[in-house]
Amino acid sequence: MSIVETDKKNLILGVDIGNTNTVIGVIKDKKIIADWRITTNPHSTSDELVIKLKNLLELKDIQLSQIKAIVLSCVVPPLLFSWEQIAEKYLLANFFNITSKSPIGIKVVYKRPFEVGSDRLVNALAVFELYKKSAIVVDYGTATTFDCISSKGEYLGGVIAPGILSSSYALYEKTAKLPKVDLSVPIKNALSQDTPSAMRAGLILGFAYLTDGMVKKLKQEMKEDLVVVATGGLAKKVASYSKEIETVIPDLTLQGLAIAYERLKSI
Repeated sequence: MSIVETDKKNLILGVDIGNTNTVIGVIKDKKIIADWRITTNPHSTSDELVIKLKNLLELKDIQLSQIKAIVLSCVVPPLLFSWEQIAEKYLLANFFNITSKSPIGIKVVYKRPFEVGSDRLVNALAVFELYKKSAIVVDYGTATTFDCISSKGEYLGGVIAPGILSSSYALYEKTAKLPKVDLSVPIKNALSQDTPSAMRAGLILGFAYLTDGMVKKLKQEMKEDLVVVATGGLAKKVASYSKEIETVIPDLTLQGLAIAYERLKSI
């Protein structure tokens, strides 16, 4: 039976809006059944976005009319209104925007809670739900973030470093001779004998060693038995060179949004 043949209004849309990419996932019975990654354009209108959304859903035989709610984490404020309009105008669906004040079950122990990106809180929620223990989440996005969760499920804070792709673009844009490089190409040695290889080694190996050093430092400060989880577009690539990353969960944020919805829907 295809998804379209099931009952109407039985699906949740999880949307994680980052500075570079927006990840969209369809959630059914707390499970991610389809997901896509599109480029984030802060100027996109609700009309433009819903056309993209409709086309993506139809690839999986899903109709807009089956979406009963949108749960959103967003670090690009101009797009918040556009997605809210999609929920109200096109889907007639409930709309949940995750913030540091949302009662999703994560206590934010941070001097300025409103500064914490909702994606970081959702990641923390997902990891604690999965492991029920202290954790560090490393997210390789536009920025590389290290988020620390206590054994009580508290969001403690963390570290923000440059992102891998952001660093790659900076090298290309701010220098006269350094090229754009394909980061999917395997790295053979740190000691490189051509410029693209040298850049890939510097970016991927460099961030792997940054990750290991930062995680070791955070472990010393947290002083708890913890798990280290990585997510984000280049997480698998970096994890293959890291000694500290224990597991990679590509759809961690969508999983967190699914959990957040379950905790918010009855409030």
